[in-house]
Amino acid sequence: MKDLQKPVANLGKFQDAFVTASGQTRASVPLSDPETLWFNTGTLCNIECTNCYILSSPANDALVYLSEAEVQSYLSQIGERNWPIREIGFTGGEPFMNPGMIAMARAALERGFDVLILTNAMRPMMRKTVQAGLLALREAFGDKLTLRISVDHHCEALHDKERGAGSFAKTIQGMEWLRDNGVRMTVAGRTVWEESEAEARDGYAALFAAHGFAIDAHNPSQTVLFPEMDETVEVPEITSDCWGILGKSPDSVMCASSRMVVKRKGAKSPAVLACTLLPYAPEFEMGETLAEAERPVQLNHPHCAKFCVLGGASCSA
Repeated sequence: MKDLQKPVANLGKFQDAFVTASGQTRASVPLSDPETLWFNTGTLCNIECTNCYILSSPANDALVYLSEAEVQSYLSQIGERNWPIREIGFTGGEPFMNPGMIAMARAALERGFDVLILTNAMRPMMRKTVQAGLLALREAFGDKLTLRISVDHHCEALHDKERGAGSFAKTIQGMEWLRDNGVRMTVAGRTVWEESEAEARDGYAALFAAHGFAIDAHNPSQTVLFPEMDETVEVPEITSDCWGILGKSPDSVMCASSRMVVKRKGAKSPAVLACTLLPYAPEFEMGETLAEAERPVQLNHPHCAKFCVLGGASCSA
């Protein structure tokens, strides 16, 4: 497994949760409108991508499989805390590596939530038992279920450069199965490539048209393009004054509306994290319950600046 330690960068920055390196008050984000609760189903994946932010691979079990019972517990806590959650998201790793994925999705759907599953649509999703489960969920819940497919680039060569030779063709095969069986799809791509957003969206539009995928490439909620998350790049720390300078509100940042549940290898219980992007940063672990996760989040990481505040990205649909 790859080294989980942070690369050396931004020396002197992001050291104090409340004060920046220049001595200014660090920005924080209250949980103002919880809309999405994420579950990381485990870091095991059928492939190992070149730049996976969570270092998922066939060997990385740093985050172990969540169970249906554990998911049910947090779904109950949503009601107990009166959180206005509309969406339950499942991410990994590859969620369909987890044998309980269909049952966990059903548990959320039966409680009335929209469900979003992030997948590469490759072999784990294409197992007969998983296909049967997806068809049953589609029959019972229709478009309340969405699968967001990782298509790193609309060009096969660049996608395979990131995900391995032959991965593009396998993902397209999985998407064609979803298309033919009426399962709602969206796509997640990346902006690491040397092209404008307009060029990227036009490329995805051509890909979707060629395969008859009912996905709008120019709608950011249907085709999400994520900025690269590179901790070796120098980024500014976000101070409390930055909101006014940037003309942004703390409510626009992802941790104002979401939390993520993970289970670390060897842990007795799952934990709630402030951010889907920082599973290995202990300072972003908030406790074992949703009640403990209601406190504000200090923006004490390079991803907070580059991905969320300055990049304006969000993992939710």
